[in-house]
Amino acid sequence: MSTTPDLSTAVWRTSSYSNGDGGECVEVADNVPGIVPVRDSKTGPEGPALAFARERWAPFVAALGDGSL
Repeated sequence: MSTTPDLSTAVWRTSSYSNGDGGECVEVADNVPGIVPVRDSKTGPEGPALAFARERWAPFVAALGDGSL
């Protein structure tokens, strides 16, 4: 059993948390069942991605927003 998710069909979008000058380029994919993959667009499409369990994504983003991380 593979623990690496298949991201070949992921539809990536630039996060609203990225700045507009090309510095902080975070991309997320919302169409992968069960997970929310996140990557740095500067590493290219073959670069690594973090995979969050879908139910943990909203608490993670909330913790970033309130400064607790």
